[in-house]
Amino acid sequence: MKKILFLLVLFIAGCNVFFAQLNGKIDSIIQKEFNDRNGPGGVFLVSQKGKTIYEKAFGKANLELDIDMTSDNVFQIGSMTKQFTAISILILESQGKLKVSDAISKYIPDYPAGNSITIHHLLTHTSGIKDFTKMKSLSDIAQKEMTPKMMVDFFKNEPVDFKPGEKFEYNNSGYVLLGYLIEIVSGEKYEDFVKKNIFDKAGMSNSQYASDRRVIKKRAYGYHQKTDGYVNKTVISFSVPFASGSLMSTVEDMVKWQQALNKNLILDAQNVQKAFTKYKLNNGEEFTYGYGWHLNEINGIPTREHGGSIFGFKSMGVYIPKEDIYVIGFSNCDCNSPTQVVKDIAKTVLENSETILKK
Repeated sequence: MKKILFLLVLFIAGCNVFFAQLNGKIDSIIQKEFNDRNGPGGVFLVSQKGKTIYEKAFGKANLELDIDMTSDNVFQIGSMTKQFTAISILILESQGKLKVSDAISKYIPDYPAGNSITIHHLLTHTSGIKDFTKMKSLSDIAQKEMTPKMMVDFFKNEPVDFKPGEKFEYNNSGYVLLGYLIEIVSGEKYEDFVKKNIFDKAGMSNSQYASDRRVIKKRAYGYHQKTDGYVNKTVISFSVPFASGSLMSTVEDMVKWQQALNKNLILDAQNVQKAFTKYKLNNGEEFTYGYGWHLNEINGIPTREHGGSIFGFKSMGVYIPKEDIYVIGFSNCDCNSPTQVVKDIAKTVLENSETILKK
């Protein structure tokens, strides 16, 4: 018995040393970018098989009130919203209410050349339609309350950049259109559809459609950095990015999201896999984007990745299916990008994954 207890003590001590060393490595990676204790900061989380193995907050959630960041602060996630929009489309397809092969003219009859643009093209950024974020007239509507139809009308008559399926070019307009289609087909507002079919089912109680007016507990405030210091983020109407970038969440809710996808709580395995499939252009060339996720690799091991950027905030998530490792990072200043930080953390954790599993 004494021998067993002694070995158990040694094992626990070994675990503590290992995780202390791993945490130190992760801290070091983060602090190279997030090194201002009195400035805006960020939150980072690492999980394996749904279990959190690292979670830490850096900097301030609110500069004016001098409030430290905590790991349960709520952030705007920008283009990570696209994951939820893509899965919402697949939910509607699983219900028999649409097909990703459908032309958008089926739902929006007056859309220019809508008979040659499919929902699949919108999901994969291969539609060729004009990205509204690149339009000079965007500033005219940035602070206006826009309906989804008004947003679509804003860019639909712009000249296309290329023929559908000809190339991959990241495009926010496509995901605004998808949000509009979700409302047309479901008969519900986009934010209500996502809440009912995703947030509620996954237990994501701290995730919601963004608002600057609504009181949101534990909100992290967004900032820009100028030559003379930090300033509050530029105000925009969230009805403009809409289904391409207007959701808010916490790092812990994002782990729940990933686990809900893994456990098929949102969608069955066959349909959800469509989001993680590499597709081909018209010429047969494969590209590395599914539906709402970039499909990349770390050390030859497949990953599912996406980041986000919206005034005052940046976000990044990397999931490694083979090891069930998820790394998520949020920043409340668009001066600090978590993108490379999260990728470097994911690589470090992946290199230590066998040891983590044994512990």
